[in-house]
Amino acid sequence: MRKSFYTWLMTERNPKSNSPKARLADLVFEETTFPKHSSDFETISRYLEDEASFSFNLGDFDQIWEEYLAH
Repeated sequence: MRKSFYTWLMTERNPKSNSPKARLADLVFEETTFPKHSSDFETISRYLEDEASFSFNLGDFDQIWEEYLAH
């Protein structure tokens, strides 16, 4: 069974990095309402578009999602 996107992304946290993946991990870590148990693209993408308290480049998210799927 695949890890949730959140669980996978948390392995990329690095406050000293400016990479999009590390920035997203740090931002998501602070979000109490992020769908932490989801591995569904639509759920997470919709959250980032409509509900997140931060803005993030969705093109970067798409690339990060592809990395997630590859693991």
